[in-house]
Amino acid sequence: MARDTVETHFTQAVTTLRTGAARDPGLPVREGTSLTGEQCRTLFQRQLDSRLLDIAARWLREQNESFYTIGSAGHEGNAAVAAALRADDPALLHYRSGAFYLTRSEQAGRLPEQGIRDVLMGLTASAEEPIAGGRHKVFGHPDLAIIPQTSTIASHLPRAVGVAFAIERARALDVPSPWARDAITVCSFGDASVNHATALSGFNTAAYATHQGQALPILFVCEDNGIGISVRTPKGWVAASARRPGIEYFAADGCDLADAHDAATRAVQHVRANRSPAFLHLSTVRLMGHAGSDVESAYRTQREIRADMERDPLLTTARLLVEAGLTTPEELLTHYESSREHVLRIALETSRGPRLSSAKEIMEPLAPRRAEMIARISPVAAEASVRERAFAGALPEAEKPLTLSQAINRTLTDALAVHPEMMVFGEDVAKKGGVYGVTRGLQKRFGAGRVFDTHLDESSILGLALGSGVSKLLPVPEIQYLAYLHNALDQLRGEASTLSFFSRGAYLNPMVVRVAGYAYQKGFGGHFHNDNAVGALRDIPGLVIASPSRPDDASAMLRTCLAAARTEGSVCVFLEPIALYHTRDLFEEGDGGWLAPYAPPSRWPETHVPIGRARSYGDGRDLTIVTFGNGLRMSLRAAVRLTQEGFGCRVLDLRWLAPLPVEDLVRAAELTGKVLIADETRHTGGVSEGIVAELVDAGFSGQVARVTSADSFIPLGDAAGHVLMSEEEIEQAARKLLG
Repeated sequence: MARDTVETHFTQAVTTLRTGAARDPGLPVREGTSLTGEQCRTLFQRQLDSRLLDIAARWLREQNESFYTIGSAGHEGNAAVAAALRADDPALLHYRSGAFYLTRSEQAGRLPEQGIRDVLMGLTASAEEPIAGGRHKVFGHPDLAIIPQTSTIASHLPRAVGVAFAIERARALDVPSPWARDAITVCSFGDASVNHATALSGFNTAAYATHQGQALPILFVCEDNGIGISVRTPKGWVAASARRPGIEYFAADGCDLADAHDAATRAVQHVRANRSPAFLHLSTVRLMGHAGSDVESAYRTQREIRADMERDPLLTTARLLVEAGLTTPEELLTHYESSREHVLRIALETSRGPRLSSAKEIMEPLAPRRAEMIARISPVAAEASVRERAFAGALPEAEKPLTLSQAINRTLTDALAVHPEMMVFGEDVAKKGGVYGVTRGLQKRFGAGRVFDTHLDESSILGLALGSGVSKLLPVPEIQYLAYLHNALDQLRGEASTLSFFSRGAYLNPMVVRVAGYAYQKGFGGHFHNDNAVGALRDIPGLVIASPSRPDDASAMLRTCLAAARTEGSVCVFLEPIALYHTRDLFEEGDGGWLAPYAPPSRWPETHVPIGRARSYGDGRDLTIVTFGNGLRMSLRAAVRLTQEGFGCRVLDLRWLAPLPVEDLVRAAELTGKVLIADETRHTGGVSEGIVAELVDAGFSGQVARVTSADSFIPLGDAAGHVLMSEEEIEQAARKLLG
């Protein structure tokens, strides 16, 4: 087995080492390095513990007691990176970061055994594991400033850049931060990951910010073992791709602890002193394959595998200690065996710990709902004098009734006035005020530190939000169009929505992502500006999806989303119907039926909209039309015509697409016994499928029909009308149901 081969090679190689003249442990362990003998001895123990954890993972797997065997063997040089940092520097780590984790744990004043137990509990999916509680094997701990990441494809790099950004922005805004004012962010990843779009997004954002003179204290650490599962990384590629404007490049042999320590120290000093990015390129090896099930001999020669074992970082550090006269081969081997026995004993104890035993227990961290607390916080406004200044004396409640766009703008103003940690950012949101003018005037009122433009990259926009949210800021990023969100969906699915799950709520990334969406806008057509696909959002566990149609609902629901983000770390997507932004009328030109007055703060408690509560129009007993978004206006118009003909119709605006307002839905359905779903999303994968399923699950025995848009992308111009749900179709379907 691979582990036996690696262990045998190590023990045999140690016996051949020759003890050198004894050095003072307080002096450098060899000439030309800043690593002292004492530091080397300490870090060797952490490297050894990490190696033995990999041995234990495979041993436990043979007993069917371990469920994760992607190890750190060959990457133990990252202990030097941890040693060069402070214990309070936020870290987002690669999955081969065992030695880093153990070193950071000891730096924080914990006993070595505590770090070992942490990792073993993760391997055995123990419900007592301190970060994910058995939900996944990750490196993370709230007391160690290690933010848990799955990190398989460098999807954490945009967030890491966001954390570095947030360190500086919190200082500039003079708001509380979990990080020290001079902290730096570190994130690590493998060589194969440098090719992934999210990695490139992270590097580019760091370079872009630095090019503009913005401080961004981040250390990128690439642990380059030359192979991604079975695919070789071309020689020289990492070094070539790492050299970017504004990012300082450092390189070292990651298998040589002294070399790695010296390079990491220089890189950390550069980032901390200059508040600018650096790329630390550590050449490593991969021992024991990609994972426990990996058969390396299927794609690597024995010569290549042996060459990696000759570079074994554990052996290299052992050689340093022996040649410095700080230990002997015999002492090392005796210590290796006693440490091995110690780790395996703890592994056996850990394997007997409790595991997650119910769906409720597993899902507990996903989406905590503290409705009462949200209801208390949502209506909070800034002091009257602060509001007067924010609105330049023209308070919105004194204005004429507002459009949807104006209502969102005024609500954002009120929120920025009361929450100093809140930021609004995205493409074109600052001076231009957004493509549709929704954020117009916000930068002038609150400054470029709180309302700012980003470069054109949705992954980076969400990454800034992720890093800012986990750093206790309140980000409100804008994605210019719904179709653009799909470019960066994994930042919501794989990063934002999983963080609470993988940390049992210890780390949160509150955010409200504003998205201009849906179709029907006049004179500005085509797929990218008219997108009705929300299915990919609705299947993300814990994600809140708000879909306001009317100005008054938009204000109340936006305050609810901001309160949910602040109180429970909710990740909210706020879908704004583009076609309704500037709509004024409902039934006929000039009626002002789609305008609404802005409620003064004194009325915010009574107008509060809880998450998952619908809004009902009318009291008819013949038909319930269930709808949302643009469908609300169409349905209300159709319902009025039917009512004029003697049919009793009620319209239910869902308002929330996740979680669906099931209680209100079922109640409205039961009142009439006939339900028509007017769903502007697609026939397949659209919202209506979820509505029908909820009615069936609730035992609804009445009639159900639906009108949807076609399973098509949306074409330019008038052709869009052939594939989008229409008002006429709603009315026809209603008449059919009514008989």
